Amino acid sequence: MRRLFFAIILLLMPLAGTAQTELPANPAIEDVIQRQMEAFASRDVNTAWTFASPTIQQLFQHPTYFGAMVERGYPMVWTPGEVNFPSLREEEGRPVQRVQIVDGNGRVHLLDYVMVEINGRWRIAGVTILRGQHLGV
Repeated sequence: MRRLFFAIILLLMPLAGTAQTELPANPAIEDVIQRQMEAFASRDVNTAWTFASPTIQQLFQHPTYFGAMVERGYPMVWTPGEVNFPSLREEEGRPVQRVQIVDGNGRVHLLDYVMVEINGRWRIAGVTILRGQHLGV
């Protein structure tokens, strides 16, 4: 279990020190993230699972395990409030969508979603909570 935790941390670490290029908004990427959050909010982990990349699916092996990880580690994604998409950039050839979530307590969270396109469909390849960048209460 400890090894799995560290593997997740390494997979989800931000792409530090890489060249970044700002990109125009991509409604298809925003839609995938929004739809996954809606699935989590309605506790439909099977649907939320379909938005995860094959690498994430292989790592967790089953939607139930994936859902449990999100519920414990990403409560603002499990029960999102207001969601905004302030910026999209490219890092190491992959799009990284910045997401701002205002949770039920009014606390603002910033997350980076690493995206990958597979057979013309956007999938979520990793999520990093930007620690120390909470805004508000």
